[in-house]
Amino acid sequence: MREATNAGARKQRTDEPAASEPAGILVDAEVDESPVPGPTHVGSRRQLAYLGLCLVLIGLNLRTVFSSFSAVLPEVTAQAALPGWAVVVLTTVPVTLLGVFAPLAPVLARRFGAERVLLGAMAVLTAGLLLRPVELPGASHLPGLLAGTAACGAAIALCNVLLPGLVKRDFPHRLGLMGGLYTTAICASAALGAGFTYPVYTASGEWTLALWFWAAPAAVVLLLFLPVALRQPRIRHQAVRDGVNVWRSAVAWQVTIFMVLQAMMSFSVFAWLAPILRERGVDGATAGLIVSVCIVLQMLGSLFAPALAARFRDQRAINTVVALMTGGGFALSIFGPLDLVWVWAGLLGLGQGSLTAVALTMIMLRTRDGHTAAHLSGMMQGVGYGLGSTGTLMVGQLHQATGSFTAAGVLFLVVGLLAAVFGYRAGRNRYVS
Repeated sequence: MREATNAGARKQRTDEPAASEPAGILVDAEVDESPVPGPTHVGSRRQLAYLGLCLVLIGLNLRTVFSSFSAVLPEVTAQAALPGWAVVVLTTVPVTLLGVFAPLAPVLARRFGAERVLLGAMAVLTAGLLLRPVELPGASHLPGLLAGTAACGAAIALCNVLLPGLVKRDFPHRLGLMGGLYTTAICASAALGAGFTYPVYTASGEWTLALWFWAAPAAVVLLLFLPVALRQPRIRHQAVRDGVNVWRSAVAWQVTIFMVLQAMMSFSVFAWLAPILRERGVDGATAGLIVSVCIVLQMLGSLFAPALAARFRDQRAINTVVALMTGGGFALSIFGPLDLVWVWAGLLGLGQGSLTAVALTMIMLRTRDGHTAAHLSGMMQGVGYGLGSTGTLMVGQLHQATGSFTAAGVLFLVVGLLAAVFGYRAGRNRYVS
């Protein structure tokens, strides 16, 4: 029976057009391998449900590293005596590494299997979260913060690439449900990091404990996923080149630049929205709550925007609107009246969630088959996250140079306008070819 399920999953991947698949943001990064990887081996429906729980819980740990650090950034900067350059690096490096390590994920999966690579990534993520607040003997907290943050970024990059493929292969008849749970879990992880880190700091009085707190759920998931990963058979795979060369496609570059611009704003929300609100006079707990609610509203946008985008003949209108909502919401969080800060955060959250979702949905809507979709996804993640980290970098540098976030507000207006332009072009009804 399990072999029939494996065969059905393979047939679904190869025979159906990419744009028609449910949960279109789930791209199988290993679709170009030979033999084609099958679903994870489980012995019963109960074990399959257990696997689904593990995959969702992994997603629930993929954004806390970003939002938890920003929630206590003023305390970490003051108590650990961080220089200005270190703050910029710590908010930029993890996003940069999402792009640097993304191409490595399929290579490791071919050698060790996707499940074992995910297990290793969770181990590295747990170790990085434990290392972040460590003060080394005879040194400051800075080496631990740098090394731990880098480890977390590398681990999350591997999970970002491999996890959607596993969800898609293991639950071919529940893609809508599992795709929704997976994407919601990722948004929820950012909301939890933003909302709970400062209260933990208030209760303990130690920013180190507030950051260490997030190693606990990662360690629990590591232990839960351990038996699943270790019982998988070792099968060597080879890469098979198929699909068009996306690097030579104008459509692919328009979609990728759209992804770059949304990533610049998306990760700047995680890294800088809480410090922006606190500099405007909002207390730490309220700032964390505002960011958390903003991210919860991102979930709503990410749930409805892909289905809405797929209903149109082209996506020029929705891409333009959500890009302007995001850039405008971010700028108003800096310039707008503080009495309406919840309105600005709501506008930003709905816009950003929709923007991220439609940018990822472009992968399926602009490709004709799973092979090309996988190549475009790799291009978007490598270039998108690599260059998208410049958003957090520029915000940090502008703040360091001017002493305020005013220049960053202008930056977000410009980025939002550029995202609208490239979103309009990427939204035209054409295919990567």
